[in-house]
Amino acid sequence: MKCVYIQIKKMKAFKPETSNLTLRAAVVRPTLLSAFLLLIAHCSLLTAQAAWSKQKTGTFAWLHAVYFLDERRGWAVGGKGALLSTADGGMTWEVRRRPTEDALEDIFFTDEMTGWIVCERSMFMPMAKDESVSYLLKTRDGGGSWSRVEVTRGADVDLKLGRVRFADRERGWVFGEMGALFATTDGGGSWTRQSVPTRHRLLGASFLDASRGWLVGAGSTLLETTDGGATWREGRVELAAVSLPPNMSPPPRAPTAQTPGSSMRLNAVSFADTRRGWAVGAGGAVLATTDGGRTWRAQQSGTESDLFDVKFFDEREGWAVGGDGTAIHTTDGGATWRAEPTGTPHTLECLFFKGRTRGWAVGFGGTVVTFKG
Repeated sequence: MKCVYIQIKKMKAFKPETSNLTLRAAVVRPTLLSAFLLLIAHCSLLTAQAAWSKQKTGTFAWLHAVYFLDERRGWAVGGKGALLSTADGGMTWEVRRRPTEDALEDIFFTDEMTGWIVCERSMFMPMAKDESVSYLLKTRDGGGSWSRVEVTRGADVDLKLGRVRFADRERGWVFGEMGALFATTDGGGSWTRQSVPTRHRLLGASFLDASRGWLVGAGSTLLETTDGGATWREGRVELAAVSLPPNMSPPPRAPTAQTPGSSMRLNAVSFADTRRGWAVGAGGAVLATTDGGRTWRAQQSGTESDLFDVKFFDEREGWAVGGDGTAIHTTDGGATWRAEPTGTPHTLECLFFKGRTRGWAVGFGGTVVTFKG
């Protein structure tokens, strides 16, 4: 709801002919003033209600990812097989039976019944020589049961995978260290490794459809595909100066993200359309592109905390979350970012929104915070 501002123009003085007019003027002025003050108070109340708040989860596991089917039904996953679900928007979270004792790194649903979890074996657990370090779990019954799906084989069994994304029910990707990227075109029945022009760890992805997508990662990795991952093109960071308001200095660590030869760790990427996107990473780094990922320019985030996830609704409004309970918000495409309180000092690792007024972020110590706009 937008606030309405009332402008009261000064009227020319006149001499009332009767005492009744004087009485009416005396009554009208306070009435208008009262209505104006009530309207301001109402707008302030609406603004105060649009905020982050912490939810109880019943676990202290480090939560790595969150996914919501709608504004009520959602899932969160984390360390040592932690699996949580909610049917009321997070007012209550149920700690589900662990599908495995391995770490659950990411979760994604292609529809109400079909979902995927990325799992990573513990280095302290015994493993067979040809056993995969990472694998997927798939549900076909809305999370009631999960079955193991192998992705890596042969020389790739030692690769650690971290994230999974699907463009539709058939086309999906799972990726991780050493530039590992595996794709499926049959709903996860088979997976094929795709060639990527980097050996750095891939940490984040944004796919608009089965053809158009972007990957980011360590070593300033910024990649774009227009053919479903058959080929990838590297983006370039332009080291242009960032204009700041008068008397404001950039954060101490910000210049390192713009120094020639520097290597940024980029953790996540979000595209509003085919041309406009944002990537976030270590040291509060925020990069933006307006040409589909060919060139990127640094923005001033106003924070030194590492940023782990980002979500844009359109070309103007977006959120990013990260270390120390950080949440930053922009309504002008990242020209300015404003920090918003989240009610937690813990790292927030993953961000998810259903629409622009309902969101969740999860992280260290079983932390779940929710946004209501």
